[in-house]
Amino acid sequence: MITFGGKPHVIKSTMTGIRRILAGNNSALEVFDDIEHDVEIQTMLERGNDIIVNRLHYNDHGRVHSLISALASLGILSLLKEGKVRPHLMSEKQGTWQDAQTVVMAAAYLHDVGNVVSRDLHYYHSAYLMNRPMKRILEKYYEGRRLHVLHALVLEGIFTHDENVGSYSVEAGAVAVGDGVDMAEGRARTPYQMGKSDIHAVSALAIDRVSLTRGPERPVRIIVEMNNPAGVFQIEKVMGPKIRTSGIAAHVEVLGRIKGKKAQTFRFQSAS
Repeated sequence: MITFGGKPHVIKSTMTGIRRILAGNNSALEVFDDIEHDVEIQTMLERGNDIIVNRLHYNDHGRVHSLISALASLGILSLLKEGKVRPHLMSEKQGTWQDAQTVVMAAAYLHDVGNVVSRDLHYYHSAYLMNRPMKRILEKYYEGRRLHVLHALVLEGIFTHDENVGSYSVEAGAVAVGDGVDMAEGRARTPYQMGKSDIHAVSALAIDRVSLTRGPERPVRIIVEMNNPAGVFQIEKVMGPKIRTSGIAAHVEVLGRIKGKKAQTFRFQSAS
């Protein structure tokens, strides 16, 4: 089980989780380190988050969110594999399990860079901004057809993380749902303290922690623990749309728990 909550934005523990889940996948670990230390990527990510938090008073979309999304997406990919849902790289014989991990980690980390241009269509901006930097990093460890296939899949994962765009691969679906997992209360505290008190901020503050585990009927169970019913908004209106367009909705369920009340299971149908 992977849990995000209590102190959800502790970078060290999240990085440790990513390295643990990628243990033995040297190429993915190298790509991860390159992304972490790339001046171009980190500058755009930091600058975009400054705009999102300080000007728009939205919740965190910077490095911390990137790391949490990467860990959650990798966890979802692993749970899918355990449930016999293979990444498309493997089922279509275009790559390996290790390649799929690289794709998911990179796409999840980079999905919000486009906020540096505009929040509107940020998923589109993220994809074209990360086109060259991602190719530059990947070609250090991959070559030929494999390089281009992985590069294209990373861009798909970045572009389709948004609920307005459908995902066509298991890898991209894991990124879309993994992005939605980062909803624990700490993420909303800064905009709330800056005066934002709309339903998005209030409902996020109702989330104590989120956990990923294997479900009794579906491979992926997302457990959302709340301190009041306002958190249901996050499940239905924030996470739900991402699951519907992820392409993996049939393999995911959400269990909402409110203190003192019976747990409720949410299952979302794929968007047509």
